[in-house]
Amino acid sequence: MRDAPILLVEDNPDDVTLTLRAFAKNGIGNEIIVVPDGDSCLACLLPEDGTNALHPAIILMDIHLPKINGLELLRRIREDERTRCLPVIMLTTSREERDVIESYRLGANSFVRKSVAYREFLETIRVLGAYWLRVNEPLPTTETKPRARAPREPRHPGGGLAPG
Repeated sequence: MRDAPILLVEDNPDDVTLTLRAFAKNGIGNEIIVVPDGDSCLACLLPEDGTNALHPAIILMDIHLPKINGLELLRRIREDERTRCLPVIMLTTSREERDVIESYRLGANSFVRKSVAYREFLETIRVLGAYWLRVNEPLPTTETKPRARAPREPRHPGGGLAPG
């Protein structure tokens, strides 16, 4: 399991408690950083005060957030080069088809509806943790430059080397 923290963007204290409990019950030991709104999320990911930016393994984000809603927050995350490739999972109670469509249009990696049944929610978190923290290969944290290709020998239309 990757050691990077999980960023949970959720304003409902009951949903925060439920989510933290589900991660613990599933043995997912990553640190979970909870922020209650979009402004706080952006302050963690894109700090303007010179502090180190948070690089979470995944971002779990509700849609219905105060200050900056989840869809606008997703748009801002995707438009910044530093956060563009972070995995963002919309974890929400929304049943609106337009929220699903807009989430994917803006670059969400996944859209997951929170179940009101605890056992179902527990299983959802188990599957999310298994995939995103164990199976999925994350983008390397250091950029690698592409290797220079050796020049190719010119070929003529017949397939052999061109006379030279």
